[in-house]
Amino acid sequence: MMDPRGLGPVPVGGGWIIDESLFRVLLDFEIQKARRLRYSVSIVCLTLERSSAENGERSPASIAERIASHLRGTDAIALSSEGLLFFLLIDAETAHLLAILERLTTRFEAPMWSAGGASYPRTAIRAEDLLRQALDLLARARSEGGNRLYVAS
Repeated sequence: MMDPRGLGPVPVGGGWIIDESLFRVLLDFEIQKARRLRYSVSIVCLTLERSSAENGERSPASIAERIASHLRGTDAIALSSEGLLFFLLIDAETAHLLAILERLTTRFEAPMWSAGGASYPRTAIRAEDLLRQALDLLARARSEGGNRLYVAS
């Protein structure tokens, strides 16, 4: 959900819903900041299987809203043009991603999902590499049956 006037990100609960292009810019800025201040930045790329997202209540856009309401004020979620959800999680280590995702997926009760995750500086140091890792691992999780998160190591 973007501002209906097209003015930018929308706060929902604790987190933010942003568009895909802003997500990429924000990821670059957060990595630069994390490099200076020495903290981690993680991303998770999540997809819902078709049967999970058929009705309006479980559409990627409605799920993005529901998830954003349970994120911290420093975190954001973006919905890609392909229907993928991208999470930007500030100061979240790779070891925490599974617990975060399990907490969120139980809230929106998706019967079938797949996800891939990556983290700066543990798995990559550039935004493009983090995105590529997360997308590659998402594809692997889908091909191996779904309902799983693979995290870059």
